[in-house]
Amino acid sequence: MSSPPPAILPLGGGAWTIRLGDVVSRENHARVTALAGRLADAAIPGVLEVLPAYATVTVFFDPARVNPADIRSRIEATLALPRSEGAEHPAGRLVEIPVRYDGPDLHEVADRTGLAEAEVVARHSTPEYLVYLLGFVPGFAYLGDLDPALVLPRRAAPRTRVPAGSVAIAGAQTGVYPFASPGGWHLLGSTTLRLFDPARTPPALLSPGDRVRFTPV
Repeated sequence: MSSPPPAILPLGGGAWTIRLGDVVSRENHARVTALAGRLADAAIPGVLEVLPAYATVTVFFDPARVNPADIRSRIEATLALPRSEGAEHPAGRLVEIPVRYDGPDLHEVADRTGLAEAEVVARHSTPEYLVYLLGFVPGFAYLGDLDPALVLPRRAAPRTRVPAGSVAIAGAQTGVYPFASPGGWHLLGSTTLRLFDPARTPPALLSPGDRVRFTPV
């Protein structure tokens, strides 16, 4: 199935958002990452940041320094360039995250999915996940795609405090809370691995395009 043509939309007075699709998919992720890389490599004067998301790339610029129309023209020129996505996108790093599957929601997830707890653990730890994007808090990676048998909506009542290192699921995604924070995902277990460390370069352990595998311990 062909992808829709990109749409360039204003985001306030200091950004353009390029919409490359309307679904979360690995195909759209590849397109987003390719475009973000080309725009970053172009080093367009006045551009402050190029931010990839699920199916969009947003280009932030300083409207006091550059004309928004000029930035849009550079974006259009970049979109028109021929590309070889396979060449531009080697597979990301594979990061293994050790998990102790003793989370407070493991029993409830098993009950709601009709699976044994051991099967929940097996289905969660078997796939190789893709880091689609970082968000929510620094270092929080949205990982997909979760085994369809484990897909559940977010908790009806979010917790006011989820411990750092909690490994959780919601919808078709999974992730690890880098800090203690509120959260509404189902907690399956925990890891001692630090997902975000300000003293590390880069501070975030994971980057978009990386691959993740959870290892039961």
